[in-house]
Amino acid sequence: MARIYNFSAGPSMLPVPVLEKAQAELLDYHGSGMSVMEMSHRSSWFDDIIKETEASLRRVMQIPDNYKVGFFQGGATQQFAMVPLNFMTTGKADYIVSGNFSNLAAKEAAKFGEAHIVASSEDKNFTYIPDVHTIAYDKDASYVHICQNNTIFGTKYVDVPEVAGLPLVADMSSMILSEPVDVSKYGCIYFGVQKNVAPAGMAIAVIREDLLGHAADNVPTMMNYTTLLKKDSMYNTPPCWCIYMTGLVLEYLEHEIGGLANMQKINAKKAGVLYDYLDGQSFFKNPVEHKYRSMMNVTFTSPNPDMDKKFCAEAGAAGFVNLKGHRLVGGMRASIYNAMPAEGVDKLVQFMENFRKKNA
Repeated sequence: MARIYNFSAGPSMLPVPVLEKAQAELLDYHGSGMSVMEMSHRSSWFDDIIKETEASLRRVMQIPDNYKVGFFQGGATQQFAMVPLNFMTTGKADYIVSGNFSNLAAKEAAKFGEAHIVASSEDKNFTYIPDVHTIAYDKDASYVHICQNNTIFGTKYVDVPEVAGLPLVADMSSMILSEPVDVSKYGCIYFGVQKNVAPAGMAIAVIREDLLGHAADNVPTMMNYTTLLKKDSMYNTPPCWCIYMTGLVLEYLEHEIGGLANMQKINAKKAGVLYDYLDGQSFFKNPVEHKYRSMMNVTFTSPNPDMDKKFCAEAGAAGFVNLKGHRLVGGMRASIYNAMPAEGVDKLVQFMENFRKKNA
């Protein structure tokens, strides 16, 4: 059976060369006689895997030496609690709510202190990003938190908050590794891996060293960044397969794509094809303010919900799957992450135009 074009927001497509390498090594990893899924996390084979995966991530993202990298179970949603438990040293933090996941992160933080929502774009159903330069941040906040790309609503920050004395914490789950990022602007970057990095089941956090070591004594061991990072993410059995797959994806990005600058060019071109089509006709509409359009998640609607339903059904039958929009938005959403080939976007646009002609 031929592979379909999977526009899922996550778990999402993985690069075919990565899947093929994992398949080739599945039964016998480097002469070990076993799969990575079977081997001890204390073995020399896995020790090499986790060390090289971290080294690759540092190279690809150009992570400065004064940042720690950790591999954590629980996905990005668990990070919503770990962030305040570890960083909310003043008892309060500032949150910008630009979509569903930043809202959930703020609600989680409110269990542990004061989570001030200093700006929100809910007034226009999250179709834009608040102006980070006009926000009155609390000088006593422990940090400022953002979700830099909004998977559900299809928006992305153009600028990020830069507030003297306040670390910036960013959830980058649905945009990580899609373009270069200046890590030094952030106190902490965290992301679930199931969109651009690896199979579901893990989050990665990149944390500036000076933010570590301040968690209260009653923070659970497995929720304390310092505990896990002191053991190089090996305090307990880590998500071994996800770490291995992350390493393969990073190898692909580094050696096949040529790094994040090249990946950004590829992604911008793919997104441009879809947005140009949406802007060039009136049957399908994208609700997001142009300035804040996501390069990874493209939302759109047809003239009515019944037509949306028909479109998704016919698209699925034609090999374009998981295009149904999130229940909070409706319509359609094409998640065009790194692994989505340009051909997939081109063919989707062709299908959309044929559908428009038949149903206009």
